[in-house]
Amino acid sequence: MLMNASIARGFAALEKALHRVLPGYCAFCLGTPEPGLSWCMPCYRELAWNVRSCRICGEPLGHMRGHCHHCRESPPDFAAAYVPLRYEGAVRQLVQDFKFHASPRAGVLLIELFLSALSGCQAQAQALLPVPLHSARARERGFNQSQWLAEQLGARLGLPVLTATREVDTPSQRSLSRRARFDNLTDAFTLPQRLPARIAIIDDVVTTGATVNALSLAARNAGAREVTIYALARTSLGSP
Repeated sequence: MLMNASIARGFAALEKALHRVLPGYCAFCLGTPEPGLSWCMPCYRELAWNVRSCRICGEPLGHMRGHCHHCRESPPDFAAAYVPLRYEGAVRQLVQDFKFHASPRAGVLLIELFLSALSGCQAQAQALLPVPLHSARARERGFNQSQWLAEQLGARLGLPVLTATREVDTPSQRSLSRRARFDNLTDAFTLPQRLPARIAIIDDVVTTGATVNALSLAARNAGAREVTIYALARTSLGSP
């Protein structure tokens, strides 16, 4: 579901005004930003980049490299996940400000960070598919952050944005185990249209990967042959 009209108008107006609010300042430290960007390079480098991660699901692996044990034992229904950041520090704060407080400043910064990290990945996708909210959850929250991110990315990358339906209003998954989260999302999504061969699922934060995996399976059943995940951030090992 799209954000309601008043929120959409507010986002559009405040997005245009963002760089006028703090002209010439880094959004993180108020120092001098790089030309044409909202941050300085020291702050950009110090963000929680997800450098050592599973080559399939993007789960942070600390000092390890290769595949996580989950993907070795039970490969997911998507081909790969591009998740450039870890969900911690300044990234966590930005995501929470955007997701729970509809902060236009946070949304614009996240889109800029997303685009800076996804260069070269978009050529693999023919369309974007945001993770949908159930209609009841969308009414409660007021907007779907994944839909908004997909529309912004689609407009900038020249890719169409497709729509899925969330059939089951799953309860909060924070207290569930990884296996229970996967079981909780069985048959949770449907696609009303046939999909192109290569699509990218858009989400803000990936935790266990259960949600994007369930949507990937639905996408493959709807005709997609290769599904990739584009998400902003991934929770670290040991996170709930």
